[in-house]
Amino acid sequence: PDWFFDNARRYDTYDRKGPKVFAGEYASHHYPSKKANNFLAALSEAAFMTGLERNADVVRLATYAPLFAHVDAWQWNPDLIWFDNLRCLKTVNYYVQQLYSRYKGTEVLKTMTQDGQPLAGQDGLYASAVKDSKANTLIIKVVNRNSLPSDLSVQLDAYKQAVADVTCLCLQSDDLMAVNTFDRPDRLQPTETAMELVGGHFEWTVLPQSFTILVIRLGDQKASAKGKQP
Repeated sequence: PDWFFDNARRYDTYDRKGPKVFAGEYASHHYPSKKANNFLAALSEAAFMTGLERNADVVRLATYAPLFAHVDAWQWNPDLIWFDNLRCLKTVNYYVQQLYSRYKGTEVLKTMTQDGQPLAGQDGLYASAVKDSKANTLIIKVVNRNSLPSDLSVQLDAYKQAVADVTCLCLQSDDLMAVNTFDRPDRLQPTETAMELVGGHFEWTVLPQSFTILVIRLGDQKASAKGKQP
């Protein structure tokens, strides 16, 4: 997980005139827990993927691997989806991939901090922003690896919308080693709520140890997210 957290800016300085990137077959291995598909591993992948999305002009493809594994006949661990002869288990890593695919947008927007740099680990926060021209929405993804809530100051130009949809993949406890199991398949999965916004500049408190997606329905505009000390 530390490698994924530390490499969220891996492609920020990539040669824009060079070949495009296929970030193929990655997975966060948490060795103390026997490479299990735990929440910490998934959270680190979500943080790393903010960098993939932010640099989508060069990172054209990305894939988690391995994809499937039978509980009694596997060769690699972790895996995205586990199954036996009767059941299928979606890991928390699966939900990270699912959320990125559902909210991928059509255009990448700049997400800046107060020092003019991408939000990629400062104060334990990671972020990317995209616009979906087809759905006419602005999508902000934020990972908070801190054990405490963190405040973000979000600024939008030509603000038009008063409501946002919030999807959060977060812990219900402090157990970063938590996993989904066949006995508890829904222990870790996204939750959806609505949030009322006031004005084009608003404060947003991001839950601790979470991957959160804010979807704002609006017209053509830009956005910036500035990190604060948690």
